[in-house]
Amino acid sequence: MSSPTEHPRDPLHGVTLETILNQLVQRHGWSEMGRRIPVRCFQFNPTVKSSLTFLRKTPWARKKVEDWFIGEL
Repeated sequence: MSSPTEHPRDPLHGVTLETILNQLVQRHGWSEMGRRIPVRCFQFNPTVKSSLTFLRKTPWARKKVEDWFIGEL
């Protein structure tokens, strides 16, 4: 059996999409998020609820948000 250090842990394990979104909004604000990931839910009347709905239905956008979050860890 391999040791746990041989396999890097998934940095998103146990972190909800809502937590990721809230932390990015708190750190950068909606305008910076809309600039980096140009989607309407970040640019026009942004809310956490509408953004979560969009990100859950749109894998490419969710991946960008998750990658941004991982890059800041």
